[in-house]
Amino acid sequence: MASVASPVIFKEFCPLYYLLNAIPTKVQKGFRSIVVYLTALDTNGDYIAVGSSIGMLYLYCRHLNQMKKYNFEGKCESITFVKLLSCFDDLVAVGTASGRVAVFQLVSSLPGRNKQLRRFDVAGIHRSSITALAWSPNGMKLFSGDDKGKIVYSALDLDQGVCNSSLVLEEPSSIVQLDYNQKVLLVSTLQRTILFYTEEKSVKQVGTQPRK
Repeated sequence: MASVASPVIFKEFCPLYYLLNAIPTKVQKGFRSIVVYLTALDTNGDYIAVGSSIGMLYLYCRHLNQMKKYNFEGKCESITFVKLLSCFDDLVAVGTASGRVAVFQLVSSLPGRNKQLRRFDVAGIHRSSITALAWSPNGMKLFSGDDKGKIVYSALDLDQGVCNSSLVLEEPSSIVQLDYNQKVLLVSTLQRTILFYTEEKSVKQVGTQPRK
């Protein structure tokens, strides 16, 4: 006799008002009132990271129930992608509409962890909107892709406070997704998906037909 499948239970989750109420709906710039749009999101067990149209990153700590704000100096531009990582230190990478990429090394109260907020900038290789970011599990490598098909590899030395970046791949269409594991970078574009082997600098396409 076939076993009876258990009934499916639907749950309705309410909006995170405690988070949304900590983000302003408008900001004042001189005589102008500017509406704040939420443009990017990432979460893990410790943080909720929200990017905005005014170039402000809102980072909510789930353990302390605290909201902190981080921004880029200079031009106010929309954040297009955020990517969190929890390794020995907590890191968040942020990309913008003009191609700026920054990494924030967060402060931790735990012994032996980072005690001062630090920021690393990926020097101006990207010239267009950032559409994807991917970390290595140890936080020493960051890959960034943009809507013109460029993929940049950034090597981070958190102890020395150094970030070295270089262009590693250029596709003919926009990057839509990146994922990295075991020296292999998975790249999805509007036209195809490939595996980029970072040691050999070789490319293998997944499938044979281009996307329509």
